[in-house]
Amino acid sequence: MIGAWIVLTLFGAFSAGQVSKRWFESFSIPGYSSYEANQRTLHTFGTGEQAPLVAVFHSSGDVTKVTGIKRAIDAAANVNRGSRVSSYWSTGSRAYVSKDGHTAFAEIYPPGTPGFTATTHIKKVRAQLKSAAPAGVQTWLTGRDPIQEASSGGSSSGPSVLTEALIGGLGSLVILFFVFGTLPAVLMPIAIAIASILNTFTLVWILTYITNVSIIVQFLIALVGLGVAIDYALLMIFRFRDELREGEDVETALVETMTHAGRSVIVSGSTVAVGLLSMVILPLPFIRSIGIGGMLIPAVSVICAITLLPALLAVLGTRINSVRLLPKRFVDTGHPEDGPWGRWGALVMRRPVPVAAVGLVIVGALVYYGLQLNPSEAQVKDFPGTGDAINGRTALTDAGISAGVMKPFVVLVENGASRAPIVAKLQATPGIAGAVAPPDWRKGSNSLVEAFASTDAAAKSVRSTIKRVRTDLKGTGGTLGGIPGEDRDFVKAVYSNFPYVLAFVVLLTFVLLARAFRSLVLPLKAVVLNLVSLAAAYGIIVFIFQQGHGSESLWGVHATQSIIPWIPLMIFAFLFGLSMDYEVFMLTRMREAYDETGDTKSAVALGLARTGKLVTSAALVLMFAFFVLASSPGVDIKQFGIGLAAGIIFDATVIRALLVPALMRLIGRWNWWLPDAAARALFVRREPVRAPENPALESA
Repeated sequence: MIGAWIVLTLFGAFSAGQVSKRWFESFSIPGYSSYEANQRTLHTFGTGEQAPLVAVFHSSGDVTKVTGIKRAIDAAANVNRGSRVSSYWSTGSRAYVSKDGHTAFAEIYPPGTPGFTATTHIKKVRAQLKSAAPAGVQTWLTGRDPIQEASSGGSSSGPSVLTEALIGGLGSLVILFFVFGTLPAVLMPIAIAIASILNTFTLVWILTYITNVSIIVQFLIALVGLGVAIDYALLMIFRFRDELREGEDVETALVETMTHAGRSVIVSGSTVAVGLLSMVILPLPFIRSIGIGGMLIPAVSVICAITLLPALLAVLGTRINSVRLLPKRFVDTGHPEDGPWGRWGALVMRRPVPVAAVGLVIVGALVYYGLQLNPSEAQVKDFPGTGDAINGRTALTDAGISAGVMKPFVVLVENGASRAPIVAKLQATPGIAGAVAPPDWRKGSNSLVEAFASTDAAAKSVRSTIKRVRTDLKGTGGTLGGIPGEDRDFVKAVYSNFPYVLAFVVLLTFVLLARAFRSLVLPLKAVVLNLVSLAAAYGIIVFIFQQGHGSESLWGVHATQSIIPWIPLMIFAFLFGLSMDYEVFMLTRMREAYDETGDTKSAVALGLARTGKLVTSAALVLMFAFFVLASSPGVDIKQFGIGLAAGIIFDATVIRALLVPALMRLIGRWNWWLPDAAARALFVRREPVRAPENPALESA
């Protein structure tokens, strides 16, 4: 078995290199009006999908009187052949000039479609713009993409995810060092993670020949693969060492480990897979591919944990406790019930109401903030950074020019319809600062109109402006395109269908857990607490990034008043399954203890004592892996990393250490309730409890 996995893993390393050439980088939103309008614009004009680069000019006198600025704009546009340009010098419109006449801007729309590896040669465009600018005119190149580049230290934030995941793996080694204290036990989870990650790449490489797979899947493989593989290895190694400590021989210890911990791994992997697979419900091809590809990660991790890990444990046997890295007094050799988690479990059983109350107060505060979540692109003023793009942004602001010029509205006018009525309507629309019909924006019977929102296109107020513009365009032959409309289409496509995703995940998870725990109450509690934990994780990122409490002092990010739209979706896909892992680990041990004793109180206390260290250790490994992402220069990755890291550790402490045991103690014997009809529907075979429930103890 070990030999087979070595061969497969070596081939997985080869596959990882091959699949890097086959990623799908399109972010299409088929069927939505602004996206479709942008696609038709791209087909006709060769531009329309990329956000424009904004050239800014400032003169001490009237900037429109300076000669040579048009030459500088043309030189910058020629860097990306086929760029579409609009400015005062091509239209004669004062919409491109500040009120005092000292500052003007030009829109340069690069050709092609955006992607992780697409480039608009920002540095070359800037160099050409500055070298061709007339003397005495200050010149900057800004815009959405240059500002994002400046905020990420001049590099793309995407590829750093894999690098930071590897750093997370090194951090995991340190945590495992203190958790296990012996070299074989420390290295084994890392070996399982490496095998799981590389073999997942093999399956994804095969999948790319069947369907498109988004480039984002590689980040999922690195992060989720690292997390769940180590989690599952931790669970099984903990149980194996427990059995050895109880005096069992290696074979018996391994059988007990597979019977109980192995079953937990399968259930846990199923819940993680369900969370990721739920994304196939969303009408976005790249997110569907993430769901399909992401489902393979926990599947491979489970197979690796229940085949390779038992083989390694069988070979090592008692030597898993050899090569001690810590002094003997720091290595856990006693019964967990006599340790800190055992004492905590006893306290919770004695005082369940105060413990539950403390947990509910903390949860309530975070859920309150979570309900204020505003999924939207950050406004350009909220991006950190320094340099030319940031200085250009400041120059526009100082000149009183709206941030809406960073992401203009572009109206596609088709079938020979007149642009004049559309321009007039747009100029009269509340929320529009200006509208222009550039003379050279014509191709055959199609033409374009450009308009600028009076505020940043990512501001809440622009949502109403988009609705008004779409209403005003009805019957004119024009369709709203541009980046703002497509951004709103994305949010609508994701969040209008999110209730179906949620229902799919909740229902499947409930059924899986009901079968696993032979109860209707336990899975209901687990699902509800997971949703509460998710809302609390949203509350953390809202408090930090949306409202700005500590984000600027710690990470140099201003309060954005919004969370980047894909962040809540991906946090849901990751966090729901990963946090459910901890619930499964705990409840499996509690169910096992209850089947042996018939006493809820002792079963909950024993389960908490035996899994408390496991859950905390697993959460620390994941928290570190995700927290490392906060060092990424990109605002989006900071939000993602902090949201996941904080959500994981919050779930493992407040939810699993406070609320779960306290609520189970209060619910009592109803935890194990499963009517005969439900048992038959779930195909659950009832197993007799070895000892009767103690009514007096439960009452007490």
